[in-house]
Amino acid sequence: MTRQKIEIKKIDNITARQVTFSKRRRGLFKKALELSTLCDAEIALLVFSATGKLFEYSSSSMQQVIERYSFHSENPDKLVSQPSLDALEHERNRLDSLKAELEEKTTELRRMKGEELQELSLEEIKELEKMVEAGLSRVAELKVCFLDQFDAPLAHFKLRKGYVFWFVQDQRVVKEINSLKKKV
Repeated sequence: MTRQKIEIKKIDNITARQVTFSKRRRGLFKKALELSTLCDAEIALLVFSATGKLFEYSSSSMQQVIERYSFHSENPDKLVSQPSLDALEHERNRLDSLKAELEEKTTELRRMKGEELQELSLEEIKELEKMVEAGLSRVAELKVCFLDQFDAPLAHFKLRKGYVFWFVQDQRVVKEINSLKKKV
């Protein structure tokens, strides 16, 4: 038994019209869901019944789809097209190079923190030591400038092999240091 073709015209019986509306609305929403799922399409459906009741379906945010529609209807020449394969390949290469750079910088940072040093040659270790000493000198200089702003009770400092030694004039601090040394 096959389905009978129906003539597409307004249904006179109000109850039959309402039943048909409900069934076909559900079928329409089901087809929209299938299309969205199968084809990764963004879909928004607005349906008003004869009584004025709103029924809606959206595969994502209804507001976003409406805003996107409004933008494209106002600016038809600015339609967003699919990126070309060359553009995608370029972006993939750029992503790969950024990942490699991130890995390199992460390794460099770990080495500056004293980690993962086993793989380095003597020359690389000497170079790393120079970089760390230069950085430490810059930090020490900044520290001196910072302490000078606050008139700290520090007399002077000596820079020896990249390390800063402070001589403290405040006797309370000296006594505290000596008492801690005795406890150890």
